[in-house]
Amino acid sequence: MARKIYHISKKNGVWQGKARGGQRASITASTKGEIVSRMAEIARNQNYSQIIIHKMNGQFQSERTYGRDPFPPKG
Repeated sequence: MARKIYHISKKNGVWQGKARGGQRASITASTKGEIVSRMAEIARNQNYSQIIIHKMNGQFQSERTYGRDPFPPKG
């Protein structure tokens, strides 16, 4: 089962959510909170997906996984 991965980052002054390997942003928003909320809604509708959230400077900030994880962490 392949995981659908989305990246949230800021580009040209706009926050965007884009599928990994996608050419264009799936959605855009003016605030980070709004884009995270909207991308989480999209990810929840997938069988197995992940959101990778980046800081304003592009560095990794956090990730969220949705759906049934075939390899859950122990503990």
